[in-house]
Amino acid sequence: MVKVEGTLEELRELFVEGAKKEARKVARKAGAEVVKSGVKRTKSAWQRYMANKKKQIKFKSGKRKGQLDLKRMGAAFRREQKRSRR
Repeated sequence: MVKVEGTLEELRELFVEGAKKEARKVARKAGAEVVKSGVKRTKSAWQRYMANKKKQIKFKSGKRKGQLDLKRMGAAFRREQKRSRR
């Protein structure tokens, strides 16, 4: 058995805070390794469509003014996809 002496603050720093810092350091390192190994995926056709500012349809009035109108955008996207398949 090991005898440990010190004030409560010192003991807390030694055991509790030290363990938390160590756990954070290990987690950060593991996360960085996962991110480095990942390969960027290509965006889907819908994601590329959404990123195009020209294709964004927004509400003009009402409580949703300025927000994207996804219903109309989805319909326009499907029409465009249908045309491109022909």
